Amino acid sequence: MKKNESTDAVLVRQYVHGDEQALAQLIDRHQVKIYSFIFSKVRDRDLTEDIFQDTFIKVIHTLKKGKYNEEGKFVSWVVRIAHNLIIDYYRKSNKMQMQRENEEFSIFRYMEDNSPSVEDALAQLQAKKEICGLLELLPDDQQEVVKLRIFEDLSFKEIAEQTGVSINTALGRMRYAVLNMRKILEQKTIITE
Repeated sequence: MKKNESTDAVLVRQYVHGDEQALAQLIDRHQVKIYSFIFSKVRDRDLTEDIFQDTFIKVIHTLKKGKYNEEGKFVSWVVRIAHNLIIDYYRKSNKMQMQRENEEFSIFRYMEDNSPSVEDALAQLQAKKEICGLLELLPDDQQEVVKLRIFEDLSFKEIAEQTGVSINTALGRMRYAVLNMRKILEQKTIITE
């Protein structure tokens, strides 16, 4: 085995002992498989990215707390975490849907361009304008991560390198940005009702 081709178990141990690059290698190694698994279940790019981020945030917390059990393969463990988060999402969304039967449209539903119609293009443009408006309300560090991820389509590893922070920090900033934008949207919806 070459020096740079460490096993997952070795990379996990290195990460637990403070090597952030070990986590970057693990994410790079398994990103496509985990992202594809999540997307195959939810069929929504934005939701897939949210669950992907949540999955690795949970992985990071579990590893940092020393609660990772090395029985079985690392990637199987991560896929199981993603699967559980998908189930949690659908449980939560079913409860929320029952509470909000007359819910207004969500800006995030119109971000994908599935149809070439003019109406859809205008809706997408409006959604992007609203997201840009929401970005202005976020702290600078969260704005930066969102812009790099969504508008420049950078990976979290690239974002971490460009901003000079760890992957954990980049993931956390993105997660907080998404949560903050959702809160702002909910407040706007309440105010306009």
